[in-house]
Amino acid sequence: MRLAPTPAAAIAHLVALALPPRCPGCGVVVEADHRFCAGCWSGLRFLGDPACAGCGVPMTIDQGPGMRCAPCLTKPPVHDGVRAAVAYGPVARDVALKLKYGGRLALATTMARLMYRHLAADADCLVPVPLHRWRLWTRGYNQSVLIAAALGRMGGVPVLRDALRRTRATPSLRGLSGRARARAVRGAFIVADPAAVAGRSVVLIDDVHTSGATADACATALRRAGAARVTVLCWARVVGADD
Repeated sequence: MRLAPTPAAAIAHLVALALPPRCPGCGVVVEADHRFCAGCWSGLRFLGDPACAGCGVPMTIDQGPGMRCAPCLTKPPVHDGVRAAVAYGPVARDVALKLKYGGRLALATTMARLMYRHLAADADCLVPVPLHRWRLWTRGYNQSVLIAAALGRMGGVPVLRDALRRTRATPSLRGLSGRARARAVRGAFIVADPAAVAGRSVVLIDDVHTSGATADACATALRRAGAARVTVLCWARVVGADD
């Protein structure tokens, strides 16, 4: 005997008909939440090995674990490596902007699902890159906190939402050179409670990694507070940026 659907199931069915899942990139109807259509999926460039162990840029030849590109050999980053789900491009950019400025909060989970494979096995905690309080007030949320929360649920890793604080409002880094970006964020972050990160393997969470200036500034603060290891995990990284 076929049972009648429960009221909750009936409501869920009506919602699905009225609000079907849509592609995070272009918005066309897709088969399930957080799924990309074929066109947008093919427009994503997924990143992985071989890659520089320092900055995470793709490399054409696999030279084994720990290999580093020439810039990282010349000037090693202060963190212990960057990983990103995808290369920054039109589809990756649109998804990031919809989350950051469009209020599409569910996209944090979309990003986290593709970032999860790069989450360090030894991660003790996740620390999102903070916004200044004024920017947080105007936007209403921190996209990095939302991504970190989704990753934390997937991996069972605690999220230290307020471990890092941005002590001053920094200017927009868009259009600045690598050196100018570094100057703009130098000393802009502090660790609120050093005991929370001391001796721990910290994964710094951000949406987009461009020149690495923000990640370096955050990693410097975490290192000074006693973090044993600081790796960076983000949704997209710019390949070929002026580092």
